[in-house]
Amino acid sequence: MTTVAVLCDAPNEGVLADLVATTPLAESETPNLYAAMCADVFRAVEASASDLLVNYRPSASGDTEGELRALADAALENPNAVRYEEQVGSTFAGRVGNTVTHLLESEEESSAMAIEPTAPFLTRGDIDGLAMKLRRSDVVLGPASQGRVYAAGFASTVDFADAYTPPAIETLTARANDAGLDVDYGPMAPVVETGTDLAGALALVRARRRAGRDVPHHTAECLDELGLALVEEDGDLEPTKTDTDRS
Repeated sequence: MTTVAVLCDAPNEGVLADLVATTPLAESETPNLYAAMCADVFRAVEASASDLLVNYRPSASGDTEGELRALADAALENPNAVRYEEQVGSTFAGRVGNTVTHLLESEEESSAMAIEPTAPFLTRGDIDGLAMKLRRSDVVLGPASQGRVYAAGFASTVDFADAYTPPAIETLTARANDAGLDVDYGPMAPVVETGTDLAGALALVRARRRAGRDVPHHTAECLDELGLALVEEDGDLEPTKTDTDRS
């Protein structure tokens, strides 16, 4: 069984900084969106055949584990099955590497996967599919737009130093090649980290609702509460606020 580590920050002001810089969202609004995406990713992992590890980055300003436990308690059917561990390392790549290496070598897990909490459209089937590929390949990557990854799964370790250098999909592949490991890929999936990502997420939620398909419940509800819509500007879609005085 694969252990899936969701690498979370505290859902406080300062998260999703690129969204604040590139969308109408205020810094005070992004924590709720981040928390909603975390909740949807937690639910997807819980529904899968994998074990959920919430691997959190401690915050000097609050109780990160307590905040994330509260999120999981509200979102999951069996929150008592969730493990919580602090991230260790000075860089994101280092923290992923420390977590994966600990799971594979110290806990002797057969495989481990690091997932971004900003990938709310992931489903049980997506995660199970990645885990199945890890039975045949040493490294399995879930690609997102602009060369990013939403997931990186490992049955063997690589040199993780700067392994997420953009484009992460290429850098991680190179590290696996350097270690003589086989690499496979899952399907593309969106992450929500920039204004362009947010526009795509809004369009996808609207389309899936219109088609009667499932949407990431917490994320879609939060987008509604934020009063976000899409407008076309010079041929590009931009997220905008439709009602800044919602009550």
